[in-house]
Amino acid sequence: MRRPLATLAATALTAVLLVPAPAARAADPPSDLARTGTATASSVELDRADFVAAHVNDGDTATRWSSKYQDDNWVQVQLARPAAVDHVTLHWPNACARDFVLQTSADGRTWTDVAALERDTCPRTDVIDVRSDQPVGYVRVQGRKRWGAYGYSISAFEIWDGPPAAPEPTLGLIPQPVSVTETGATPFTLHPNTRILADGDGAQAPAGYLARLLRRATGQKLKVAAHGSGPAPIVVEVGASKGPEGHEAEGYTLSVTAAEIRLRAATPNGALNGVQTLRQLFPQWIESKDVVDTAWTVPAVRITDYPRFAHRGMMLDVARSFYPVGEVKAAIDAAAPFKINRLHLHLTDDQGWRIAVGNPPVSPSGIDYGLLTRVGGGTAMTERGTEPGITGFYTKADYAEIVRYAGENGMTVIPEFDMPGHVNSALHSIPQLNTAGSRPRPAAGETTVPHNGTGSVGYSSFDANSAVTYEFAEHVLTEIAAMTPGPYLHTGGDEAHVTSHADYVKMVDAFTARVHALGKTVVGWNEYTGTALPQDNAVVQFWNGDRAAVAGAVNDRGAKVVLSPAANTYVPQKQDPRQPEGGTWACGGVCGLDRHYNWDPGTYIPGIRESSVLGVESALWGEFIRRLAQAQYYSYPRLIATAEVGWTPQAQRDYTGFTTRLSKIGGRLTVQGTNFFPTAGVPWRVEILGPPVTAEAGRPTGATWTVTAPGRSPAELDAVITWSDGTVEHPTPVTARQASIPGMRVNDSFSVTSGRSFAEPGKHTGTLTVRTPGQAPVTGTLTVTVRGPRS
Repeated sequence: MRRPLATLAATALTAVLLVPAPAARAADPPSDLARTGTATASSVELDRADFVAAHVNDGDTATRWSSKYQDDNWVQVQLARPAAVDHVTLHWPNACARDFVLQTSADGRTWTDVAALERDTCPRTDVIDVRSDQPVGYVRVQGRKRWGAYGYSISAFEIWDGPPAAPEPTLGLIPQPVSVTETGATPFTLHPNTRILADGDGAQAPAGYLARLLRRATGQKLKVAAHGSGPAPIVVEVGASKGPEGHEAEGYTLSVTAAEIRLRAATPNGALNGVQTLRQLFPQWIESKDVVDTAWTVPAVRITDYPRFAHRGMMLDVARSFYPVGEVKAAIDAAAPFKINRLHLHLTDDQGWRIAVGNPPVSPSGIDYGLLTRVGGGTAMTERGTEPGITGFYTKADYAEIVRYAGENGMTVIPEFDMPGHVNSALHSIPQLNTAGSRPRPAAGETTVPHNGTGSVGYSSFDANSAVTYEFAEHVLTEIAAMTPGPYLHTGGDEAHVTSHADYVKMVDAFTARVHALGKTVVGWNEYTGTALPQDNAVVQFWNGDRAAVAGAVNDRGAKVVLSPAANTYVPQKQDPRQPEGGTWACGGVCGLDRHYNWDPGTYIPGIRESSVLGVESALWGEFIRRLAQAQYYSYPRLIATAEVGWTPQAQRDYTGFTTRLSKIGGRLTVQGTNFFPTAGVPWRVEILGPPVTAEAGRPTGATWTVTAPGRSPAELDAVITWSDGTVEHPTPVTARQASIPGMRVNDSFSVTSGRSFAEPGKHTGTLTVRTPGQAPVTGTLTVTVRGPRS
């Protein structure tokens, strides 16, 4: 699962620049003026006909113009007739410009510099605002510095006369439900006296979850009433036959009208899934940790929904770098809205041991199990990453709290003890485990092996011929089984490179038999498929390697499969070549969002039926990553893609539809405080909130709008406030945190504050218009009520 870094391969990116200019005029739909223009260039690479300038505006991105091998080269488009230009889009397939100038001209002789750009990414797409106030006859890209030894290559030179049309409305539901009907009726509006009715024995928990979620941002009381207390506008029903037939375990139906929200499910888990869908139907500001003054409406819909697969998981590697309980809870909070229902904790590895294990009444070998956390809890990764790995461990009370909190959010915890390899931390902590056949061996005069904080794998092993190995494994598995209410125990089993096949089979057979005897279902990485897995009671988690062996375990031993193929689910494999940390081996380069979305779990393992696939899981390994913010930056939005892969029927999934819905989720993640990578190619939407303001005459109103704009810098937001009396302001948006790929952070929301004051009492309306390069303007309105001065 963990391999050394490989050479980085480039991938397409989006780069944008905003040039201050007068407010854009609306045009719907815009036209690409370049298509009817004439392209010329200062040179053509090797004088080849397939590289001529005409390819930049032929509408075919498979063709391109390429220049000779000098820095001072240009390509230009003469428009069919002079026209206003809104923005230019340049597609660089390779041989990009590191430094260039975009210029315009009325006559092709006198040029005006619109923007000078320096870029450090290739291939890429540049979107450059022009917003000319005079007709333009020519647009030129003047190169100043090439990417490398070759010239410049542009596959598409687009010159647009207006911003794109506003994006199509979307509910922004992820995962995409099985069936959604928007009725077009009047939306439901939440009022201060709204009650939630919990109807049925299992309805109290999901109804309470919904109430707690809504109270935080709305500030409303939202009392939860029991059946028989009278009607309520929000009803959560749980009981037999109330969920979709054949999908009772997690299915639900949701109906929203102007008068009522009614959620029905056969189980509490099904109802909780419906709550998460309802959550996404509320405005994104529902994710705020503070009270927000806005209209809380829900569109009128009818939804029937249930998952394709039962297992939709996320794995946290807490062994290489520790995540305290609070960070684990925050990770749960971020994943729960997307119906992730398994939390796999990789608790032990070569670099650290993260769970307390008590001493048994009788210990034949005299092992002090407290050493596992006193020693192994104090070690972590020391190489790679932005800082040394975080040390620490979970007490039994900590673990119980994680299990409780996960369950409250619909997640089952799966603990993993990686054996018989990946055991250096156990060998470093427990002298008795360092027997003749264990690997590595202690140095002369030492009783344990040294700590290893590197990313090396496959070098450690328990001793298959030592009774201490089985005594230790049996006690640890027994302890953790007693602490874990869920049905699964994960025993690892991967990358045991220094363990002979016979020894590997001997140990794994003993470990899996013990898990079975404890009444649990064993889970292991796909290397353990060649062992005697408990019949009809084992799960194979595939990450890489022999798919036929996995099919054999399914067909011969009745095993189920959880799919975590590295190229489609592994984080932190890099998702962008500019990222300073992360692997590239799984995809031979970056593993982008599309790779995590565009695969079919039902057909991934040849020779088995889809019914044998338990589900999918995103795996966050800890060699590079430190703390929650970095973990989220590498996981999101790729974990969201995995959530939809595991939930939505294959026939209803398409990447374009997913990115359209994801574009709306970006603002929700921003409000929630989830750090995420603003993936290029996702048309992240700008959303504006303008709460009403009351001010005194003659004093600044302090009117402030909140703007979510994932991946944008303040310079990329052109903000204009237009007041009802005709006054116009040009404020500068500010944010507490700017986006930085090297810094592994997305930007926070922006604040746009008016400097206005009003001399007389009355009501005034302010409209904020925000424009970003190549996107339609977005508006948000607020009302200022001005009172007379206090006496």
